[in-house]
Amino acid sequence: FLLPAILFLVVAPYNKNRFLRFHSFQSIGAWLGVVAAMAILRIVSVVFTFIPTLGQLLASILVGLAFFMIWLVLLVKAWQGERFRLPLLGEFAEERASRV
Repeated sequence: FLLPAILFLVVAPYNKNRFLRFHSFQSIGAWLGVVAAMAILRIVSVVFTFIPTLGQLLASILVGLAFFMIWLVLLVKAWQGERFRLPLLGEFAEERASRV
């Protein structure tokens, strides 16, 4: 979730650990992606008002479920000690994690 990622970046001695910093930055980036995707989905649903409400609700649930699954994979990989990179966020997180 977002709050533990922020806490790991703020609280010593965790903010000195590159592994934790990497996963914290990647988690924050993923959650920003969730917010952006949901905002885009909301705008698209307003623009295409002819789509029934059930279709909008289903799309929101599917996007939320997809991001939950991504979060779960990241959580398991971090728990196993693996530095798993998401396609767009991994490089960004790596750069930020190396700045201690």
